[in-house]
Amino acid sequence: MVQTLLVLTQAASESNSRQARLSALRRIRVLARDSDKNRLVISTHKAGEILLDVLFDETSRNSSEFTHESLGVLSTLALSETECVLVSSVPERISYLISLLKHSNIDVRVNTATLLESVFAGTRSPELRAEISSHGEIFDGIIGILDHPLSSPRALKVGIKAIFAFCMVKQHRHKAVEAGAVEALIGRLPDFEKCDAERALATVELLCRIPSGCEAFACHEIIVPLLVKAILKISERATEYAAGALLSLCSGVERLQVEAVAAGVLTKLLLLVQSDCTERAKRKAQLLLKLLRNSWPENSVNSGDIDVVPF
Repeated sequence: MVQTLLVLTQAASESNSRQARLSALRRIRVLARDSDKNRLVISTHKAGEILLDVLFDETSRNSSEFTHESLGVLSTLALSETECVLVSSVPERISYLISLLKHSNIDVRVNTATLLESVFAGTRSPELRAEISSHGEIFDGIIGILDHPLSSPRALKVGIKAIFAFCMVKQHRHKAVEAGAVEALIGRLPDFEKCDAERALATVELLCRIPSGCEAFACHEIIVPLLVKAILKISERATEYAAGALLSLCSGVERLQVEAVAAGVLTKLLLLVQSDCTERAKRKAQLLLKLLRNSWPENSVNSGDIDVVPF
């Protein structure tokens, strides 16, 4: 198996006939899809470097098939830091990948987003990471995946993982807001599975920490009820992120305090501070309770049932 993979990866990189190279790529892609073991073996033989050379080769750029197949394999591999830097340190390569986010084939777009997120996560240099996320088009492309009417569960997973990663760079979060991240997150939040819902809520919290994000979310009546509903429903992490997002929103937009109380946030928060959730989640809940104190209806808390945590 190892020897076969070596032959296949070498075939994909040498000056063979177009059809032979394409056939090798397709065979590697099938093997990569088959199992984690196969992907590990492929990665061990530095297939990442070879496939990156194939992807960015001028001949491949002029062939949709080469692009599709090489991206299909690269999107399944765990790239090394060296391989990530081979992409992130070359602006032309980043620009080419961003252009593929507009490809007519949704699979190419999803695989490109996977590769971009992998490169971003595997690059340690803050300067290179900031350079990648400085491209507004990267947010446009990823939001386009989330908004696509035919997005599969994998596409949604890739999209939310990528948008969360790029929003980690604070100075460029406004680009996500400008690209329509707020509307996309609100629209897709009910569709996400557990881990993806956690990332989505974490992204909401990150965007709520900047003025433009807070303002954009505040324009949607559904956001407060959605966040309140998420508390103590999905997971401890989701609860923490939802509480944090509500804290930012209610701190930034006073009218949302009344909406949060009307949506039943008080009961959720009082249960949260007495639960086994993380200390950070409890701290956010306590801060939110303190913020909302003036919005409490007189009969909203039965002190005989639940004790209010002192501040």
